[in-house]
Amino acid sequence: MSDQRAQAVVALGGGHGLHASLSALRHLLDDLTLDELTAVVTVADNGGSSGRLRGEFGVLPPGDLRMALAALCGDDEWGDTWTRVLQHRFEGDGEMRGHVVGNLLIVGLWELLGDHVDALDWVGRLLGARGRVLPMAQVPMDITAEVRGLVPDDPDALTCVRGQVEVATTDGVIASIALQPESPEVSPAVLDAIADADWAVLGPGSWFTSVLPHLLVPALREALVRTDARLVVVLNLEEQEGETPGFGPADHLAVLAEHAPDLHIHTVLADRGSVGGGLAELEEMVHALGARLVVDDVAADDGEPHHDPVKLAAAYARIFSTR
Repeated sequence: MSDQRAQAVVALGGGHGLHASLSALRHLLDDLTLDELTAVVTVADNGGSSGRLRGEFGVLPPGDLRMALAALCGDDEWGDTWTRVLQHRFEGDGEMRGHVVGNLLIVGLWELLGDHVDALDWVGRLLGARGRVLPMAQVPMDITAEVRGLVPDDPDALTCVRGQVEVATTDGVIASIALQPESPEVSPAVLDAIADADWAVLGPGSWFTSVLPHLLVPALREALVRTDARLVVVLNLEEQEGETPGFGPADHLAVLAEHAPDLHIHTVLADRGSVGGGLAELEEMVHALGARLVVDDVAADDGEPHHDPVKLAAAYARIFSTR
């Protein structure tokens, strides 16, 4: 690894959280702070266009992969146009309603080429993507969760909830999650990217359905434990209805530690405005994990709870410049 700057970064997650992280990291590719950027994306979605294509063709759900590719498109006319094409959702009243152009493109290339990684690389080349997008596993995954609070007469009883959409929208409190299959095949490209990285970034995003699943794939988790890359955990800006109601910043870290106690975290990044009165508790948790806490201004100013790509890029640059 370089002692002067981060040359290669692997970002793990899914959905809007990973999109935000990649949008920020792409800025660091543009200004040459980074040389390589690889996204490793969850493949457990079972809803919407992705779920329909997964069910009909037996393929990986393409939606989160599509969003990651869109985040890596440039800010020029070519990148902006392809981002809008990739994200375009069909309207109307027919069978195509709700499908997304990028999902269909990805699935079409999977059928033509017969290889998930090769097809995603071709899509990235078409888009001029500034980085590489890889699936977390080579087969579609199902998330199951043990949930409390769904049995009226016994609030402590655990109920098994299955499916990414079902887990993300449960009315109960998630106690733990698991994946099926338990030990899926992981692409050698993913393992090589983690082994060769200077930094690995986990989060932000839906904690139980986009972030933690990476730590439940044995080959992926072992790679993250063994790598020399320094791991940065990016905390969410607020609790998420369905998945993390009532969670503060320290609670997110506690759940992560419960699911992967052998994972070494180098830095925890939290938004200054989101920490609020939970700073002392967060500092205690980060110290217990042997990590470094960075509290920075990374939230957007538009009143919506999402990370600002420019602010997040600046925070990443500061983190990557230190050992």
